[in-house]
Amino acid sequence: MKNKFPKGLSENLIRNISKIKKEPKWMLKKRLEALSIFNAKKIPTWGPDLTSINFSELNYYIPSSSKKNQKWEDVPKKIKDTFEKIGVPEAERKFLAGVGAQYDSEIVYKSLSKMLSQKGVIFQDMETGLKEHEDLVKANFGKLIPSSDNKFSALNTACWSGGTFLYIPKNIKIDLPLQSYFRIASRNMGQFERTLIIAEEGSYVHFTEGCTAPTYSTNSLHAGVVEIMVKKNARVRYTTVQNWSKNIFNLVTKRMFVEENGIGEFVDCNIGSKVTMKYPSIYLKGKYAKGEILSISLASGNQVQDTGGKIFHLAHNTSSKILSKSISKNGGHANYRGFVMIAKNAKKSKSKVKCQGLILDSKSSSASSPFMDVKEKDVEVSHEAFISKIEEEKLFYLCSRGISEEKAEEMMVNGFIEPIVKELPMEYAIELNRLIKLEIFNSVI
Repeated sequence: MKNKFPKGLSENLIRNISKIKKEPKWMLKKRLEALSIFNAKKIPTWGPDLTSINFSELNYYIPSSSKKNQKWEDVPKKIKDTFEKIGVPEAERKFLAGVGAQYDSEIVYKSLSKMLSQKGVIFQDMETGLKEHEDLVKANFGKLIPSSDNKFSALNTACWSGGTFLYIPKNIKIDLPLQSYFRIASRNMGQFERTLIIAEEGSYVHFTEGCTAPTYSTNSLHAGVVEIMVKKNARVRYTTVQNWSKNIFNLVTKRMFVEENGIGEFVDCNIGSKVTMKYPSIYLKGKYAKGEILSISLASGNQVQDTGGKIFHLAHNTSSKILSKSISKNGGHANYRGFVMIAKNAKKSKSKVKCQGLILDSKSSSASSPFMDVKEKDVEVSHEAFISKIEEEKLFYLCSRGISEEKAEEMMVNGFIEPIVKELPMEYAIELNRLIKLEIFNSVI
């Protein structure tokens, strides 16, 4: 295949990626600086074991042989079949205003309604955004998540490819969710999409991201980066429904900056992967800003779901909420890892953290690792955590009413996750319920 690169990460590869994409010199400079940072930083050891990642055996860039398409009918059959299986066409027909779909390293399909375009909304793949809106991208790329933030943000910056650029002008409200799908389709693949969202003053958008991958015997790596800027009086909700196969290391960095009276929300649903380390963070930089992180994870069959969230209160009268729920089964391990910081002089701020774990058998485990750093006295902070098994009394009660034990367990699991599932768009809520039922009970009927 033309432009097929050897495995492993090198300066020559980074230069070739930038050359193929015809990038400006400043982007190549950022990539090369990030490569140096990645090489210098050690693999983190404070969380799950990542030592089995073999960086020298990964493919860091696999160009798509397909051109970009504006119409669904023009997408090649192989790629179209992939997205039909996960519901993209159906979702779009119903109510989605735009779809961007990433297959390995490149965007192969995108559409944007004329209504949004006429309002000045920019919804493009990241490469196109860089070409057509260079000044806007240059001013914001890496502003929230610099290469030096962590080893995997440096890796992403060095070899990012694909992803989404979304800009919502002042006072424009997008009432229908926008969505993007990402899929890894190659063995030993590294996928490093980059997403940048800028919501100007008074704007609103709900962006939904879906992730999937087929099962391969060898490990692959997903290390995406998401930067979201929520300006004064704006609101952004970013929803992820992840169903990676169990050979994927999912190591993602997501961050929002929220200005005065703004609202930033992450809804994070993690089903698949071999190991997930994901802690969406929200920086409440302006007074009266609000942040919310809703997280659900399912760990089964020796999976490790290390998830949670971070919120930083940097101004007075800010408020936040973290609700994290996890389910462990068949040897899976789920861990909540959270951080709340209230800065000095962030008076009248409020934060509420609730993390709940449900263990379905004796082989599985769950843990909670919260940290609260409160530097101001005039605030309200609460933390609640519990880990439990399915309650025998409730199970007995349901079974005594003629409900089978499996159905009773399913009802209790659904009740446990309902506070987060109800926040999803309808077809995602249905998909998530089906995925959890399939994973736990081996049935979707």
